[in-house]
Order: sequence, then structure tokens, then C-alpha cells
Amino acid sequence: MLDTAISARPDVTDKALVRSFSYVDGRWVGGEGGESFAVNDPATGCELGRVARLTAAQSVQAVDAAQAAFGPWSHRLPQDRAAILRRWFELILTHADDLARIMVLEQGKPLSEAKGEISYGAAFVEFYAEEAKRPNIEGVTSHLTDAEVELWREPVGVAALITPWNFPSAMLTRKAAAALAAGCTVVCHPSAETPFSALALAELAERAGVPAGVFNVVTGAAPEIVKPWTEDPRVRVLSFTGSTEIGRLLYRQSADTVKRLVLELGGHAPVLVFADADMDKAVAEVMKAKWATSGQDCLGANRIFVERPVYDEFCRRFTEATRRLTVGPGMDDCDIGPLLNDRAVAKQREQVADALAKGARLACGGGCLPLGPLYFEPTVLVDVPDTARILHEETFGPVAAILPFDTEDEVTARANATEYGLVAYIHTQDPRRIYRLSRALQFGMVAVNRTKVTGAPIPFGGMKQSGLGREGSRLGMEEFTEIKYVCRDWA
Repeated sequence: MLDTAISARPDVTDKALVRSFSYVDGRWVGGEGGESFAVNDPATGCELGRVARLTAAQSVQAVDAAQAAFGPWSHRLPQDRAAILRRWFELILTHADDLARIMVLEQGKPLSEAKGEISYGAAFVEFYAEEAKRPNIEGVTSHLTDAEVELWREPVGVAALITPWNFPSAMLTRKAAAALAAGCTVVCHPSAETPFSALALAELAERAGVPAGVFNVVTGAAPEIVKPWTEDPRVRVLSFTGSTEIGRLLYRQSADTVKRLVLELGGHAPVLVFADADMDKAVAEVMKAKWATSGQDCLGANRIFVERPVYDEFCRRFTEATRRLTVGPGMDDCDIGPLLNDRAVAKQREQVADALAKGARLACGGGCLPLGPLYFEPTVLVDVPDTARILHEETFGPVAAILPFDTEDEVTARANATEYGLVAYIHTQDPRRIYRLSRALQFGMVAVNRTKVTGAPIPFGGMKQSGLGREGSRLGMEEFTEIKYVCRDWA
């Protein structure tokens, strides 16, 4: 086991949850020659510990283990798989406080948000523990006079899961629970910036009785770990959450083996605030949509369009509310934590400078804070011109861009003028407008007069270059199954 400062912290009570080796075929595996990489606390810049850096050959060995375990796991009674998932869910809840603290230390988000993520992530395990018992055979009315027709749902095979740093626990449980419930075995690659959360979940999966080879977590550099999976024909489905740019790369790399792909990619969410909106509620909900996870969220409100009659009032009230936000280390449970790395901070600086140079006005914020190099002020830009970079690329940070509009048709066209299509937010009291916009907006999810819409029972996913497929709900489990058509003669 590699030395880890995180395991020495008194607020992490179950030290066995802090793992620095990968989990492959039921064993904790180090990198060849002891190779490892550092994981840092974004709040302090200090090293939390080192995690094993596995090689491409070891990545293939994880697929070997998953392939060997697939037959026994897929042939187990669905209720047996459900019972194991249920135990995993219960263990996650039992250790929720430790899991949340581990997440804060490596990711930086406020503690209350981390606790919320653990609860959110556990809900997927609970949901799919129930769904595991329901992949029923579907009868079909036969088109032949002497035959019986059935459709069977069968597990695809080995599933590769690639998870991001901004939701290091929930994105893994959302994918893995669905795959395991369907009867697939999995190889998982967590972000190298937040691997401890995934390894803690592997420890709990082992305690829950997940058999060796069924659930594997492989840490290291993404090109070394993931590329062999994209090229391996035994990996039948690949599920990825991350940037559209990397999603395109994985799409190309997976083409030769014709994999099924589930891609949850970038977002560039518009918010449409109309003059008839409940202004108190609109301001409060847009604050949630913008500042959750310190703005590092694919569902984050990137483009805030406000109808001109209430534009000045909304900008004033939103700016005042933003000035009241607290910034600090995640363990202090402030409203805004540090950004993950220097690249994220540089992007905020660049987008703010570009918008101001093109005519936007700075309502508040605009730079780093003396707390440390990764703390960026919650920033509000108003009168942002359509040519500004911030209106054409994800922000992924604590900078809000607000701009006016005049007509419904105009703002609909501007909201849709993006390659992304994950989520859109509407604030209006007009039921006919709600219906029109819900139809017209080219986004996989539409939130009306609220922010929170996600959860285990709903299909999460986007349109256009925000991804392929859906996660969560019954549809999320179906992504890990194939339909087999059986036609039986009556004789």
C-alpha cells in the first residue's frame, strides 16, 4: 500500500476505505515497478497521497478478469445480483460521511454538496437493485400462424466505464449499478484527479460480496488504460462522462470494434427568464443552476437570457445574491469551493477578459482570491455580446453570463444555436409558452421553473453533441443489454 496523507486524517474514520492500489479480479494491484501518481487537495495544493499507475498490459488483464467472470455473473439469478447490489447500497449509506469527506479532499466541492452526491449516487444502486429483477421476456404477437415469438434481453458482455472528476462517486454508481444489474461485468477508469472515491466504492463493493472480476477499478493515465479497452472486441459497451472533445475521440477509437456507446458529454445550458416569471423563485433557482459544484457541472447555467422588461431587476438581484456567496475550502462547507486545477482557473480568466473586451460589463467578481491560486471569485457578467467566447463554449467555473432578449422566437433560436443539447431551463408562468418551449428547445432535458430534475428514475442524457444514450431509469439498464429475437415452431 502506498503512503497516503488522506488516511491519516482523523475525520476519515474507516481507514480501509482509503485505497491507493487498483482493484482487479478481487485483488488490490499496484503498478508495475511501483509506478504511481500524485493526487492533490485543490483547497491547499498539498498532496493527499499517491495512487497506483497501471500499465496498458495491466489494463488488458482487467478485461481478462471481467471476461472470465461474465459467464458466472450473467447466469446468476437476477434476485441474487439484486441482493448484492442492495448490500452495496446499504454499505454506501453506512459510510456516507467518510465517502463525502474523501470526495471533498480530492475534488474540492463543499461538504454538503459531497454528502448530497453520495446520497444521489447511492440511489442509483438502490434503484438498479430493484430493476435487476425486471428484465422480463417480452411476448410479441406472432406474424406467423405456426410460431411463437419472444424478445429476450440479455447482458451485452464486458462494459468499460470512464468517469469524470466533478462527480467522482455518483457517475460511477450510475453506470456500474445499471451494468451489474443487467448481468454485465465492468472495468472502470476513474479520473486520475479524483481516484480515491472510486477506490472507496470498490472496497465497499468487495464487502458487499461482488465476486472477483465482476467489478474492476483501474487507475492510471487515461490513454494507457482506456485505449486498450476501445480496441478490445471483448469490451462490448463503453460508457463515458466527460467533454465532447474526448467523447469524439472515444467514438473514433471504438469504431473498429463496433461497440455500443453511452456518452454523456458537454453541456451549454441556456436559462430563459420571461417577464411573467416569479422573480423571487427565478433568481433563487438560477443561483442553484449556476453555482452548484462551484460551476463545475455539465448542467450548469452557462447562458442566462432575461426578457428586457425585467432584465435590470434580475441582473441587480442576481448580482446581490452572488455577492453574498461564501468562498472557501470544501471542508468549511462554504458555497463555493476551489476549482480543480490551474487550467480551470485560466479558462475563467480568459473568458472574463474576452467578454469584457467585447463589451460586457463586470457586475461583480472577476479574479482570483487570496485564499489560494485555485479560488476564483463568483463572477457576474452582464450585457454579454453574442460574440463572446463564454456564450459558445462551456465555462465549467463560477462565472455567470447574463444577456437580454426581446421575443420568444428570438431567444429560442439563440438558445438552440449551439452544438450542445443537454439541459435547458425555463422560467415563465404562461402554460402555453411552457408547452411551446418544451417542444422547441433542442435539449434532452427541460426544467420548468425549477433546477433539480435528475435522479435514479429518470433518463439522463442529451441531444446533438451532448451525447448518445441515456443513464438512469429503466432505459439506463437497457443500454447494457441486447435484444434477442426467438421464433419457436409450435410443432
